[in-house]
Amino acid sequence: MYTLMVADDHPLFREAIGAVIASGLPDSLLLEADSLEDALRKAGQHEEVDLVLLDLGLPDAEGLSGLRQLRERRPDLPVAILSADQDRRTILDALDLGAVGYITKSTPRPDLLAALTRILEGQLYLPADIMRRPPAEAQRTVSVDEDTKRRLCELTGKQLEVLIRLSHGASNKVIARELDIAETTVKTHVSAILRKLGVTGRVQAILAAGSVDLDALLAERHEPSR
Repeated sequence: MYTLMVADDHPLFREAIGAVIASGLPDSLLLEADSLEDALRKAGQHEEVDLVLLDLGLPDAEGLSGLRQLRERRPDLPVAILSADQDRRTILDALDLGAVGYITKSTPRPDLLAALTRILEGQLYLPADIMRRPPAEAQRTVSVDEDTKRRLCELTGKQLEVLIRLSHGASNKVIARELDIAETTVKTHVSAILRKLGVTGRVQAILAAGSVDLDALLAERHEPSR
């Protein structure tokens, strides 16, 4: 049985989330908070909370400030963003602040349940459809850190293919299926990517990948992936 908390100031939305959890995660306990202050108080009262679903539009928190405060108060508590904001930069910033996932409010009910299950199993969840969108033109014109670009250019063709899919929010299992390789091989590639980029986690790798057009970089190789 899981204990989840949804922090959202709209009662109807909290009710809808409760219905999804009740149908797909039976016997789970759902705590409700209508403000950041309420969420912080209940997080302190309930050490057993497995996941907080945090809206970015709470009346007493602006943008990602609520996530930052929750992470500072309870760094051990997994927090996933549940928001109508579909900006790719916001998603990556949330992950960089320690969110374990980002779910948009337009997510269909079956996909929402799948996302919750994935997060509760200890995996990172990203909205793949949004992560596939190219960065805004303004973002593409920002100068790229030369060291980051050099490190990305050092990746093999197969590692670039894996990183592209990581940036789209794909899990190891999905990447393995799409590239027709073993899941253990995917893990090996991910470890090599992190090492070559000089980062400690997937979020940092995704942030680095966002500074370069990886598809163009892969196309420039003109070499078989190996």
